[in-house]
Formats: sequence, C-alpha cells, structure tokens
Amino acid sequence: MNDFLHRPGFFGTSANFAADFTLVMMILIAALFSVGVFLAVKKKYEQHRWVQTAAASLNAFMVLWMMILPYRDFVAPGIPAQLGEKFHAITTLHAFVGFFALTFGLFVTLRGNGLVPKALKFKNYKLFMRIAYGMYMLTTLLGIWVYLTWFVNNPNPPTY
Repeated sequence: MNDFLHRPGFFGTSANFAADFTLVMMILIAALFSVGVFLAVKKKYEQHRWVQTAAASLNAFMVLWMMILPYRDFVAPGIPAQLGEKFHAITTLHAFVGFFALTFGLFVTLRGNGLVPKALKFKNYKLFMRIAYGMYMLTTLLGIWVYLTWFVNNPNPPTY
C-alpha cells in the first residue's frame, strides 16, 4: 500500500498519489458538507443528519490517516524555529484551525445524533452547525493553500 500511495500523483505536480488523493477527498468531503447544508435548508433534517454524519466521519478518517504523519514528519520538527517560513506557517495554521474544526465538528455531529450527555447539550443547534460548517470550509481552503505551497510552489517538496 505504501508503494501505491507514494508513487507520483495524478495532477502533474510534485505531489505523490497520497497527497493528490487527499486533496480530492477533502474537496469531495467539503462538497458533501455543502449538500448537507442544502438538505437542512430544504428542511430534510433526517437526510441532513446522515449526510453530515458521513462527511464528518470521512473527514476524521482522512485526517487521522493522511494528515497527522506528514505534519509530524515534515513540519513539527521545525516548530517554533521555522514558523516564520511560509511552508511551516501555512501548514501550522491549517493544522491549528483544522484541529478545532475537527474537534468542534465531531462534537456537533455527536450532539446531532443524540450521543452526548445532557450536560453537554446546547439549545441553539443551528448556530453551532453554522460555525462547524464555516470552520470546515475555512480548513478546506487552508488545505488547498497547503497543497499549493507544498507541491506547486516548492522547489524541494517533502517526500516519503
């Protein structure tokens, strides 16, 4: 599997297959979140719940599978000394915002599925969903910026 993921990517950049696959998946997940928003606007709440739960679960899977190790291996060793460099700054900003988007989004998803204790339930669900959606979209845009910084505008991209 490692050989497959680390072969050259399909976008023609210096990225490997894993990076290109991750980019496509995260854009598709963002689109899935947007479909969920559309369903909520149309008052199709049961379908909305299923779509958002699937999107949040896929997002968590992709983060755990494809993002934590590259950050650990290529960015974290340069923190804090290299935080002033674009590569480290953008990727760390993406990781920081993404951590909160993932954590908050999963909490909202658990709440939407009735899986949190009463003490953690909140009343203004629409506000929390909107914040989670906005954070996911911001994180996706930052992720695209990370991809461009790592693999398009970088003469020495990170490789495994």
